[in-house]
Order: sequence, then C-alpha cells, then structure tokens
Amino acid sequence: MSDLPKRVEFHEEGPREGFQIEPRTYPLADRVALVEALAETGLKAIQVASFVSPKHVPQMADSEALFAAIRRRPGVRYEGLWLNEQGFRRAQATPGVDLVGKIALYASDAFAQRNNGCSAAEMRERVTRWLDLYAEADVAVEYALVMTAFGCNYEGEIAPQRAVDELVWAYRTCRERGVVLPKLYLADTMGWANPQAIRRLVGMLRDALPEPRIGLHLHDTRGLGPANVLAALEMGVELFDSSVGGLGGCPFAGHGDAKGAGNICTEDMAFLCHEMGIETGVDLERLIEAARLAERLIGRPLGGRIMHAGSLARYRGRPLARAV
Repeated sequence: MSDLPKRVEFHEEGPREGFQIEPRTYPLADRVALVEALAETGLKAIQVASFVSPKHVPQMADSEALFAAIRRRPGVRYEGLWLNEQGFRRAQATPGVDLVGKIALYASDAFAQRNNGCSAAEMRERVTRWLDLYAEADVAVEYALVMTAFGCNYEGEIAPQRAVDELVWAYRTCRERGVVLPKLYLADTMGWANPQAIRRLVGMLRDALPEPRIGLHLHDTRGLGPANVLAALEMGVELFDSSVGGLGGCPFAGHGDAKGAGNICTEDMAFLCHEMGIETGVDLERLIEAARLAERLIGRPLGGRIMHAGSLARYRGRPLARAV
C-alpha cells in the first residue's frame, strides 16, 4: 500500500554540487545570479557552496566572497557544506552562512578514504568531536547522513544493514548526549539505488528508528532517479536533496563520465509531486526559469526535462478532446 505524503520539502543543492563537479570555475556573478533566482522560487533551503580544500576543489575557493555577494531573501536558508573542522570554522566565520549541524557517516570504507581521508569507523570516532563543536557554537544538530548507502563504485555492493547500523549508531550516540536527531538521510552517492532497494532500505530504517523523519539524497546517475523518488514517495518519504537542472554529483565518485553523475532534478521532481497532488511550496514556473538560467550559465544542455518541454500549465483548462 502506498502512503503518499501531503507535502514534500526539496533541499536545493545545485549551486554547490553543480558548480563543484564542473571541470572549470565560473564567474562569481553567475553563481550569485543562480542562487538569487532559486531563492525566488519558494525553496526554503539552498546549499550555496562548500568550505573545502581549494587545492582539491578549486571551484569552491571563493565561497566567502560568494556569500558576501548574495542578496538574501527573508525566509530562505543559505547553507554551506564542510567536511572537517577547518571547513566548519571557515563557514562559522563567514557572514551570511546559515549553519546547520550535521553528522556525516559512511557505509563504504573505500569511499570514506577518498572523500574524507579516513575509514568509516574513524568517521564514527570524529562524531564526538563534531557534537562538541556544534554545542560550543550553539548550532543545532539537524540530521545524520550515511553516504554510499546503496552501493559504492570502489567497494561494490553494500549490505543494507550496514547503512542502517550507521544511522542507528548516530541516533543513539546523540541521544546519549541529550540531542534528539529529527532527520536521518540515506545518500545514494554513486547512483546504485533502484526502487526495490529504496523500499527495502527505507522500510528497514523506519522499523529500526520510527521517530525521525527520513530523507533521501539521490543521484540520477543511471536514469533511475525519478523511479526512486516515486518509490520513496509511496513509502511516505517527504525530504529530498535535489539540484536545479539535474546538476551535480560527487567529484570523488569515480564515474566513467561525470556528465552522467547528476542529482535528481528539482523542477522535474517538483512537477512529479504537483501532478500527484503533493504540495511542495515552490513556484514551478519560476523554478523552470531558474533551471534555464543554470543551463545558460553552465554553457551546455542539462539533463532536466521540464525546462525543455515546459510544464502543463499553459494547456490546463482546454476542452477535453473527444474520443475517436
């Protein structure tokens, strides 16, 4: 039986994941323009940039300047990403960054080494320090996320229980310190998920921890993104990370062709929800325009469908065609 949510929240990551994976850097003014366009769509949270090593990710070297240039819209969170304490300190010192406490874990040792320079077990050990840092900075811990929850290009198949165990450990560790995690995210970092795997893993996590809201970070790497979103919706999932125009992907994922590594497309998935009667709080037409802007700025065709076909809004209200 399906259990569709009445409302879905999209956490927009295009400005960070999108520009981060591109092989060249883009002008600051272009990236500011995209963030500001997205803020006009009704999206409530936009991941603007990452505070990571300029040596390894030169596309994000000017994150402080980017935040300084944005004209902020009331009611919108402008977030940053960090992977270590140095990155967190940079974000903390940058005016305009809405700090959101998170715990990142791995279901794959191989990817943990490539992305964070540690094993999955060592990443657990760092959680205590992260909780201390967030407490000292008065930053609420909002969610825990486990990467490579569905599979890993370096390690292969990932047992579903492995991903669940990471989040159960995070939830219990936080609770022991008086912190109740309101959200838990499963991340399909490498694009291995399929609808059956989505249903299985979401169900296992919900059985293990029924209280937190479950979210998904999905990539459309191999074309199953929309099918995976539908399966998640039918399981009652209401939180999704997504990227305008289908931008994004992890630069350390080891894909054969980075053009196939995009995240699920925000406007396409919003369209899917609207057609199914699920509220999103976003203005689809404005979101489509933001996607077209992203395509012009990137300078190549993007993977989104609705931005090219248009929504059905201009066709609504026409007389019903007669059957022949």
